[in-house]
Amino acid sequence: MSDSRQPQESSDQELSSLRSRSSHDSDDSLTALELSGRAAPTTRHRGRSFSISSFGFERDLLPLSASLSEPDEVRSSVIGEKNIGLINGVALVAGAQIGSGIFSSPGVVVANTGSVGASLIVWLLSGLLGWTGASSYAELGSAIPLNGGAQAYLAYSYGPLVSYLFAWTAISALKPGANAVISLIFGEYLNRIIWHATRSDVSPDEIPHWAIQLTAIGAVSLITFMCVITRSLGTRIAVVFTSVKILSLMSITLLGIIQLARGRATTSFTTSVFDGTSTSPSAYALAFYSGLWAFDGWDQANYVGGEVSEPEKNIPRVIHFSMMTVTLLFFLANISYFVVLDKSTVGLSNTVALDFGRALFGPVGGSVFAFMVAFSCFGALNGSFFTAGRLIYVAGREGYLPALFGRLHPTRKTPLNAMLLQASITIAFILLGGGFRSLINFTVVASWAFFFLTVLGVVILRIKEPTLERPYRTWITTPLIFCAVRVCPFVWAGS
Repeated sequence: MSDSRQPQESSDQELSSLRSRSSHDSDDSLTALELSGRAAPTTRHRGRSFSISSFGFERDLLPLSASLSEPDEVRSSVIGEKNIGLINGVALVAGAQIGSGIFSSPGVVVANTGSVGASLIVWLLSGLLGWTGASSYAELGSAIPLNGGAQAYLAYSYGPLVSYLFAWTAISALKPGANAVISLIFGEYLNRIIWHATRSDVSPDEIPHWAIQLTAIGAVSLITFMCVITRSLGTRIAVVFTSVKILSLMSITLLGIIQLARGRATTSFTTSVFDGTSTSPSAYALAFYSGLWAFDGWDQANYVGGEVSEPEKNIPRVIHFSMMTVTLLFFLANISYFVVLDKSTVGLSNTVALDFGRALFGPVGGSVFAFMVAFSCFGALNGSFFTAGRLIYVAGREGYLPALFGRLHPTRKTPLNAMLLQASITIAFILLGGGFRSLINFTVVASWAFFFLTVLGVVILRIKEPTLERPYRTWITTPLIFCAVRVCPFVWAGS
């Protein structure tokens, strides 16, 4: 019996040591939420060891390459500098969320819900549902402050096999698929600006698809270069992009308020906002698909948990502040869209922001708002690439991928090989992915299974390891609500 407890006691000491190296003062308000002790749990007997950014399993199915027993020169190659603070973290998460969704999804949502009021409710509920997932991730991130995000949490909750499946799925499909969607939307909007500047009579359908793809590939290449040139450039750029994107959404809200104050609101608000509300469950499933996709990105801070300063304190703060800000901005922006554009116009449009600008300021306004969307997509792509590279890096260190992907550039200390792999797969999706709508359906549905398992891990760890140190605790109902609601759209879609 003593032999079976020894690996567990050692592993708890290692995790406690890891956490103490980046912990904040014991009287911090978030620390006060942690009431459990440090005693070794009696329900776990799986040996595990921890390094700064990756798990090691001593007796499990898959060989992992990083553990505390490694030489110092190996462990020093881990991305371990705590160079992401509260502001950089918020910029990373909010920047990933404020991408193309809020500028393209409102039409899909209102077309399926049938009314302005129902569509606004879907947007609000999508934000709240995203928050339940984000709050669950905040608990996991504070308890397990490692790079890799869901990969690390799944390994800790279910073992290396589930983590291995997630790593391969995320690296080969989820991350590059989502990045391909963002880059293609960037390419479409930027080409609209260029083509309309040279030919005012050109329609969106006349823009050659190869031009959009070439622009998307150029954006991916530039983002990759920025993420590997220096360790902190990606987060510094994220602050700039996020600031501009928040100002853009605030300007949309302000313009809507001005129009409303001048009595120039469209029929969207002069008649009952619930006129035409759909009663089809499958229609609401499609509406929620688009709404949830627009909020996607709330998990980005968890992929760089090993680089966040004071992660026990800052990861929950980053996630909550980002979700509150983005949900409010998205809700107000949708109201402004309906103030300026009627319901039918919004429902038929995939470029709502462009139509919004054109309705207020003519062709020049359309071009300005098209540039805002392109800029927003580029910023979201930057945040997504930054975190995707860390996921590949951790997978390389754990032995899920060849070891070369778990190495850093010798002088710049950035995951060069991981970023190049991510760029290559993303470009393949751009060229062969089957178009914008196909990529969205694929990435949303495929990601939900792992979101479900990861958030369910909060409940599992509460039962299996009640004494695990948790500097931040969410309400237990939060992960339960997330998991229950995540199943509903699939049930509705089949009805």
